[in-house]
Parts: sequence; C-alpha cells; structure tokens
Amino acid sequence: MAIKFNVQEISNPQDAAAPKKFYARPVRSGEITLEDLASDISHASSVTESDVMAVLYSLVREIPRNISQGYIVRLGSLGSFRLGTGSIGSDTAEDVTAANIHRKRVLFQNGMRIKKAIADLTFRKSE
Repeated sequence: MAIKFNVQEISNPQDAAAPKKFYARPVRSGEITLEDLASDISHASSVTESDVMAVLYSLVREIPRNISQGYIVRLGSLGSFRLGTGSIGSDTAEDVTAANIHRKRVLFQNGMRIKKAIADLTFRKSE
C-alpha cells in the first residue's frame, strides 16, 4: 500500500527573497494511541489487553527513567533512545560547565525492522 503525499509551497526561512519551492509532504492517516496498540497486540497474541497495557505503561515509564540515568535504551530491532544535547562552545576546556548546555532532547535511532519498513515504502500523489 502506497503512502499518500501532497505538495506544499514553502519559502526559504534563511532567505526570504529566494523564490518559494514545492515539496512533497506525507499525508497522515490519523494516529494510533497506546490503547490502540495494546488492543492490536492483544488480538495478535494470547496476552490480554490489560496485560499488554501494563507492559506498555511500564515501558513508557522506564525509557525516560533510564535515559535520565545516562543509559541508551535499546529495544532490539525497533531501535534505541538516547539523550542528545546542544551546548555553547567555550575557548578552553576549563571554561565548559553544565551552564553551557542549552538544549536537551531524546534521540531515536531506527533499528533494522523500522529501516526495512521505511525502505520498502512506496508513495503516490494525493488527489
């Protein structure tokens, strides 16, 4: 099944005088919630929906807890989560302190299963 895309005209944010260009943007089909995933997983296995929810809630709790302790959280072929930061440069190593860090974010790196799913995608223009 092909992913639909539409066309958007976008200006260059770094050069307002530059001509606008057209870009392909995926059309989203909606969203799937944690509860939807639990239901789908439950129907595809012998585990009850409430047991799946308990595991998923624990996963949602444990990922940020472990990241905040400095761990990379690897979820097999799904991928991994880790902490990323942005910091202000200093002239010497001695001048660098925690105050240099101005941005914190969680980075997700695709695992092989997601990489393969993305590589196999096809697209078609939305009418």
